Amino acid sequence: MIQIFTTGGTIEGLDYVDGKGITQSSVTIETFLEKANVDFEYAVESVFKKDSRAIDEKDIQLLVQRIRNANSTKILITHGTFTMEDTAKYIGKLNLKKTIVLVGSFILGSSADTDAPFNLGYAISSLQLLKPDVYIAMNGQVLLWNNVSKNLETNKFERNE
Repeated sequence: MIQIFTTGGTIEGLDYVDGKGITQSSVTIETFLEKANVDFEYAVESVFKKDSRAIDEKDIQLLVQRIRNANSTKILITHGTFTMEDTAKYIGKLNLKKTIVLVGSFILGSSADTDAPFNLGYAISSLQLLKPDVYIAMNGQVLLWNNVSKNLETNKFERNE
């Protein structure tokens, strides 16, 4: 079974007004999975719904607690892209002995031209094949937590050189 923890972000179609208010979205991770007609066992749990710039250490500790308590060894975390690499590094340093993949989108999940379904499908596929560690799956790449950075000019995650 794949345990999916959601934390908010663009992938869920949540738009943050001035970094504070959240506009409502009709899109959920469950919506994407239902539309894709997936055939694997999964559970979705919302840990919090925040712009990733507003995630603090208390939020990360709550997320880590959920990961530790999860019966599954395959964990998918949907996350905003602004601080995704920071969260991956925090969790990666803990060596939790689970396969953990973080994923998000650059275009609102509620938008017609969103990258959310592709990124989500790619992350789920990768999660099923990777060995235990922490990864970011974005832009058609899988990157290890200790060798990733976000390029603000290209809006892509890259391997550190």
